[in-house]
This record gives sequence, C-alpha cells and structure tokens, in this order.
Amino acid sequence: MIRLLNDNDYNLLMDYVKREKEINLFIIGDVENYGFNQDFQKVWGDFDDNGKLKGVLLKYRDSFVVYSRDDYDLEGFYNIMIKEDFKMLSGEKAIIERFEKLHNFSKKRETYFSKLDSMDKLENKNQLFSKVERINEEDAEDIANLYDLIDEFTTEVSVENLKKEIKEGFKRGYCIKDKGKIISVAQTTAENSSSAMIVGVCTHPDYRKKGYASACMNKLCRELLSEGKTLCLFYDNPNAGKIYKRLGFEDIGKWLMYNK
Repeated sequence: MIRLLNDNDYNLLMDYVKREKEINLFIIGDVENYGFNQDFQKVWGDFDDNGKLKGVLLKYRDSFVVYSRDDYDLEGFYNIMIKEDFKMLSGEKAIIERFEKLHNFSKKRETYFSKLDSMDKLENKNQLFSKVERINEEDAEDIANLYDLIDEFTTEVSVENLKKEIKEGFKRGYCIKDKGKIISVAQTTAENSSSAMIVGVCTHPDYRKKGYASACMNKLCRELLSEGKTLCLFYDNPNAGKIYKRLGFEDIGKWLMYNK
C-alpha cells in the first residue's frame, strides 16, 4: 500500500533511509529542511501488509527520488510520477533502472557516486588557501555566469533560488576571485544533520590547472568534516575523478538521472 507520509511518520522514515545515509542524503536533507507539508514537496511510502515501510518516493518540485532495498511497488510509484507530471527521476542505479521497463526516457545520465569521511588526504597548508573566501548571496549572479561557461553544466541555474538557498543556509560554498569576479567555486546542496552533497565544482576555462578548485574543495570539505558530516558527490569526468580521489573520496556506487 502506498500513501502520503506526514509529520507522524518522521521517525519511521528516518530509520528507514538512514540505513544508507549517503545514498539518501537528498531525501534526508529535503525532509529535515522542508518537512511534509510544502506545496513543492511530497513524500510517499510503500508499506507491506504488516505496515512495514519498504519504499520511499520523494517529490521536490518537478524532480523525484526513489529509495528501496525491498520489493517495492514499482508501477505504483510510476503512476504517481505520471500524475504529478515529473520532469526528472534520479536514484542509485540498482534501485531505479527498473523504471526503464515502464518509460521511454528522453535522456539518461550515469555518474559515479563517491563519499568522503576522513580528512587524512586533505591538505593542511597551501598558499592558495589565503585566496579562498566564503560565498554569500551577493555572489549568486557571478556563480551563475561562471556556470554558463562550463560545458559539463547543462542545467540552467536560477539566480534567485541560489540567493535564497545561500541566505537561508541550505547551501554554502567557497570560491576564489580575480579582480572581484569568481573564477573557481565549490558548493554544497542537500545539507542535512549527517551529510552534504558537494556540487558545482568548477574553474573558469582561462584559470584551470592552477589548483584553484582543489583549494576551494579543501576548505569546504575540512569545514564539513569537522562538523561530523559525511560528504558525497557525483562525477562522470575522469579528470575530475582524479582530483576528488586525491582529496580522499571513494567510489561507492553509480547514480542515475533520467529526463522524462
């Protein structure tokens, strides 16, 4: 049986998804930050005959995330997504690739999913660290302009949403500037009490291979790890993967993203 979850289901949901807190950081972060009663967010649970939770479907705006290690109601979740007019579906590969049997997706992207839970490989000293500064809401337009120059970044960034997320503490990051303009940046998203996703790591094409992105990542990762959080990220660029592994990230699986 599938039903909408509510505030009374909070502990039940968290007990289920925190079995794999890295994979479920989006679900954990969205529920911790926004709860169950927002116009833009809904959470459904699939229960067995004994009332045991066996699958979770989260809607955040027009994107959906699925999690289950059990025999969940695939068609039931899919019918909800169709009714809610989904634009994107994502999740751990083994969990969501079954949806390909039900839908002819327009686009599929497969990435590595990596985590970092130790400072052992992070640098303690680097002359670039003095150039690294924390981003604030006034940097939002500059960040969006930088992203427009990055070939791998195909999703349009809303400056207003970025400003709001930084202002309200849902996102943080570090950058390096030259002549007042951001030339390299690393940010978080989906931060929750136990983990955070690193996103948007990039450097202006004219300033690459100088260690700027690594310096921003070092600062951001050290800060988050000192708070007891596990860090996660996606990558599909082998060169980016080499940088992340030098910092101590380890691949733990594959992540799929489908466009309707």
